[in-house]
Amino acid sequence: MKTTLKITTAIAFIWIGFVCAISFMEAWLKFQAPNITTALGLGIGQLVFSTLNKVELFLSTSIIVLLLLQIKKTKNINLYFIIAFVILLLQTFWLLPALNERAIKIIQGITTSKSQLHFVFVALEIIKVISLFLFGKNQLKQLQ
Repeated sequence: MKTTLKITTAIAFIWIGFVCAISFMEAWLKFQAPNITTALGLGIGQLVFSTLNKVELFLSTSIIVLLLLQIKKTKNINLYFIIAFVILLLQTFWLLPALNERAIKIIQGITTSKSQLHFVFVALEIIKVISLFLFGKNQLKQLQ
């Protein structure tokens, strides 16, 4: 059980690292680079966030498998992980497709109306990171 806890803890903190590096650093820094147009930045963003989403799905699936292996012993389902996973599903099936559709229109030169989707995405990323941190912290407590 300790090995499973160590692995789920490591995966949670690796996941946090990916999200923080991409969502809170790369996403806005790319637009600071010289000669980056909005269309080019959006195209890069589509590629990077699509890949990040696949990595997150892999990491979350790994945690789910490991939690299922240890649930018989602990009978403990961690609410913090569930919150992070539900947010990931919302992003995968609703937010990212909506943001991608919007980015395609902007890249094609189509004028779009103002949208709060980016703010919703950032808010959910913050909640997801906090949830993953609390999940990882709980996993660490169980190791003691």
